[in-house]
Amino acid sequence: MSSSGQWNQLAQKALKLLQEDAHKIEMLIQVQLENLTTRKCPVYEEVLDTQMYGLSREIDFAVRAGLVQEADGKELLAKLERNLAQLYEAMAEHQKTGQR
Repeated sequence: MSSSGQWNQLAQKALKLLQEDAHKIEMLIQVQLENLTTRKCPVYEEVLDTQMYGLSREIDFAVRAGLVQEADGKELLAKLERNLAQLYEAMAEHQKTGQR
């Protein structure tokens, strides 16, 4: 296999791994959205924030190494950030309606 073929395989694997990590975070967000009736859990929020930060560092590394296009990395993060914003909005709304 040529070196460019190996490079393409490596780049595809890097993107796939980033997508898998992003999917894990999406699942954490989904679980929390499904369990809004439970009390707000600062530890869970801390885990989500830490996972998001870790993924952003992974993406930054992959982009700087030339394995992933910057636009692809930004797209992964933007989608997760939107999901996370929805979660925080739903939690805030649930907290407001629960206090009435």
